Amino acid sequence: MDRVFIEGLEVDTVIGAYDWERDIRQCLLLDLQMAWDNRPSAAGDDLNLALDYASVSTRIQAFAAESQFILVEAFAERLVQTLMEEFNIPWIRLRLTKPGAVPAARGGVGVEIERGCL
Repeated sequence: MDRVFIEGLEVDTVIGAYDWERDIRQCLLLDLQMAWDNRPSAAGDDLNLALDYASVSTRIQAFAAESQFILVEAFAERLVQTLMEEFNIPWIRLRLTKPGAVPAARGGVGVEIERGCL
């Protein structure tokens, strides 16, 4: 199975367990790998048969803009469910980083989840 990827996508959302976090928007960094059979789209050079990463990115931005979660785990799980359902993606790996959540963790903290089958 081929993979389509999006790396370093920045989204702003309401996320966090502390009261002060509920009143601000914070940046999350997302890296996604999505299974997709690229052969049909490549054979006919047809965007309609491809997994359109621009459309996926736009949907992720909209999801983040309208969501409010306490846990990054919940954000990640709901986002992956949404993408799999709306784009018919059979497998996704999502790495979600919350920069600055732990100041000593210079690369940020977060979660990585994998759902579906290759």
